[in-house]
Amino acid sequence: MIKGKRVVVTGGKGFLGTHLIKELENYDCKEIIIADLPEYDFTNNLSVIKMYADNKPDIVIHLAAKVGGIGFNQEKPAELFYDNLIMGTQLLHQAYKQKIERFVALGTICAYPKHAPVPFKEKDIWNGYPEETNAPYGLAKKMMLVQSEAYRQQYGFNSIFLLPVNLYGPGDNFNPGSSHVIPAIIKKCIDAINNNEDHIEIWGSGLATREFFYVEDAARAICMATDLYDKSEPINIGAGFEISIEKLTNLIIKLTGFKGEIIWNTDKPDGQPRRMLDTSKAEKEFNFKANTGFIDGLTKTIAWYKKEGRK
Repeated sequence: MIKGKRVVVTGGKGFLGTHLIKELENYDCKEIIIADLPEYDFTNNLSVIKMYADNKPDIVIHLAAKVGGIGFNQEKPAELFYDNLIMGTQLLHQAYKQKIERFVALGTICAYPKHAPVPFKEKDIWNGYPEETNAPYGLAKKMMLVQSEAYRQQYGFNSIFLLPVNLYGPGDNFNPGSSHVIPAIIKKCIDAINNNEDHIEIWGSGLATREFFYVEDAARAICMATDLYDKSEPINIGAGFEISIEKLTNLIIKLTGFKGEIIWNTDKPDGQPRRMLDTSKAEKEFNFKANTGFIDGLTKTIAWYKKEGRK
């Protein structure tokens, strides 16, 4: 499906996008095109139309999103809902109007119900409301699934919807105002070491669990799905393991060498109680299985931050 095609990656300058571009280079594309800010603002429909006219893609992989951690979700729920909803809706609709060959929509694990049975199976995605701090973002992204299925049913339009779990890896967002949990903890540990501080503060109780997906594995999964998967039913992509925030924090402390104390701020929310995906469908449909060990992935992420992330 990918070989010899013009592939546009929205959000291609971002964390996942930079790794996806590298992975796409293995697929002998005719051209790989990055469509991102400031050239294109996908909340503006005229900018969406211009992107398609400028680049004439055969395939669009839509990564562009407004996203952040729990604090960011609490601070900007309206922006997270509107921007992500309107970007996905306009990009997919114009893809249909331009008769492109395939549209790949990236959803989010935040789309799952707050109390979905663990591991999360694709069939459970509509069986409840998402965790409250994630709901505006998660529901906005999930509307691409509704649109994808509707456009395939009515128009025969070829689109797929992928549900990645929490990503991490070199090049992640370490901005304390919008980062997710792994880069946030790594930054706190390294900063505390450099500033001779004797403690770090972590939000929540530490009891919540998460699954983490190394970004290079995620890029490989997206390319394999783009190349081989041809249904509008949602499909999970992840690593298939679960770890508590407390164990994660202790592991990062060990790997960074921080010797101080952890202070748990239980006035702050834990977010969704548990997260772990059932990834068997991805293995069955396009033979994807994550192959980066968690300690190896964390070690590479910490090394990148020490060398590049603090510049």
